[in-house]
Amino acid sequence: MKTLFKIVFVLILVSLALGYLYREPIKQRVFALITQGMFVAVDNDDFDPGPAINSHFPGLQATYQDRSITLIDEFKGVNGTAVIASRSFDWCPYCMRQIIQLQENKAGFDAAGIGMVAITYDDPMLQQAFIEKFGITIPVVSDVNALSFKTLGILNKDYSPGEFQYGIPHPGMIVIDPQGKVVGKLFLEAYSLRVDAAAALAFAKITLGLDPPLAN
Repeated sequence: MKTLFKIVFVLILVSLALGYLYREPIKQRVFALITQGMFVAVDNDDFDPGPAINSHFPGLQATYQDRSITLIDEFKGVNGTAVIASRSFDWCPYCMRQIIQLQENKAGFDAAGIGMVAITYDDPMLQQAFIEKFGITIPVVSDVNALSFKTLGILNKDYSPGEFQYGIPHPGMIVIDPQGKVVGKLFLEAYSLRVDAAAALAFAKITLGLDPPLAN
């Protein structure tokens, strides 16, 4: 009986050691399974939070590189800006995978003259850990106090102050022209769905007048 107990105890310790050693690959595998099928080619629902089309982008109240920012001028491209609102780069697998995919397609946005900036409610230190781990060069700003998401009209009101998810937005993308006018938005009601990067780029180019609208 004692021998059996020792064997079981050793097996448990080995399992725990292996789980710790391979925790990151396991975590990434789980995230990959969770996010299968998350990308869609078009925003085809009626969910439409955020600033009205043709309104002036109201700006941000956030932090970036240890300073407060209210304007997006430093992030804009010659032809406009895509503001990506995400829930969290610390615990939301859909947000993580989306920004990684956008990073992989950043060259296309750069070539089109479209600047990009992402915003989450995460503390800047948590953002930085994610940025360094995955080589994200898209600027990421922190809306820790939810002021930007409130101003933009995209704060998720399912959560109350004190809950750890309070402050997250409805995830989506806002496209702004060089004059600061909102010309397009991509928001899906299901947070587990996102318009894929290639389709988002095509949408941004059309709304900014860089490409003709697609034929029906």
